[in-house]
Amino acid sequence: MDFEYSQEQQQFTDSIRRWAESNYDFESRKQIIYSDTGVSNKAWNAMAELGMTALPVPEEQGGFAGSAVDMMGVMQEIGRSLCVEPYFATMFGAEFLAASHSHADVLEQVASGEIKLACALNEKQSRYELNNITTSVTANASGFVLNGNKTTVLHGAQAQLLIVSARSNAASRAADGISLLLVDPSLAGVTIKNYRTLDGLQASDIEFKNVQLSTGSIIGEMGTAWELLDAVSDYGVTLLCAEAVGCMEALIAATLEYLKTRQQFGTPIGKFQVLQHRMADMLIELEQAKSLTTLAASKAHASDAQERRKAVSAAKVKVGQAGKFIGQQAVQLHGGMGVTNELAAAHYFKRLTTIDLTLGDVDHHLARFIALPDFAKAA
Repeated sequence: MDFEYSQEQQQFTDSIRRWAESNYDFESRKQIIYSDTGVSNKAWNAMAELGMTALPVPEEQGGFAGSAVDMMGVMQEIGRSLCVEPYFATMFGAEFLAASHSHADVLEQVASGEIKLACALNEKQSRYELNNITTSVTANASGFVLNGNKTTVLHGAQAQLLIVSARSNAASRAADGISLLLVDPSLAGVTIKNYRTLDGLQASDIEFKNVQLSTGSIIGEMGTAWELLDAVSDYGVTLLCAEAVGCMEALIAATLEYLKTRQQFGTPIGKFQVLQHRMADMLIELEQAKSLTTLAASKAHASDAQERRKAVSAAKVKVGQAGKFIGQQAVQLHGGMGVTNELAAAHYFKRLTTIDLTLGDVDHHLARFIALPDFAKAA
């Protein structure tokens, strides 16, 4: 497989990196995190002007129809800059609309950067099983009524529209009876509790109490959304893996710079062979994670669902393992300062840890990989 970006892809990611280095450095990021909103409208508008919000949107809706491989380079730069803007949440949500060929008007607004999206998929009892849903949607004379609670909705309070999973029928873990809805959070009956997460991003717990929705709020068809939910969630995992790769690249670079400047016994500690071996091990972990992420990106829209699941889960497992190893090594090589908020190293490690816990951790995806039919045949 060719792991090199095309000239256009490289130019696009280079432009994002130049913007981030000039306008979204570590100090600027800290100011945004501790601001009243926790995000920056100025940064979001700049990202839209760069074309980042339009990249994955279909051409018919004013986008560039970028693939998961195209998005990989962008997400690496998101990770490298430790960006706390609602980019992942919005692009994840946009994929639900693009894959279902619905709500073209919303996709047009996403492409232009006019609106942000958030995906309300998690519930307290579900952990990583997105089919474990107790939130309900029932039909009435005016459309539908939504009731239930969602937890850890990434950038839920910053979104103008929410994509919500709910059950219209069947048991709480069945694949049948799952629906996806586009919900305006300003509607009566929607209550949002916002908070800052470990990694500096924003998340929300959201309650839906007798929320009246129109018939046009359904994404796709009523009660048949499981395959869409499963496929787009894998796309979201791929984006997170790419972001983690960017975090790991930046963390390794920061650690290497520290080893070159920190002196002990009158010499830079980077000259000690045992520390060089640690850096080599970190680079090996990074390259393995990057390779599997590239494979997952190439399979993110595969027609064979088993092939997609296998590549995505393999990448999420390796990225989770590599992120933990590289983060721990970086903290140790930085000494006591490695865990303080004054250094970017601690923030990269926090973000890597949170990525591992989003849309399935190492254990979840390892179990999913083992459960695939191909694995059973090989065994």
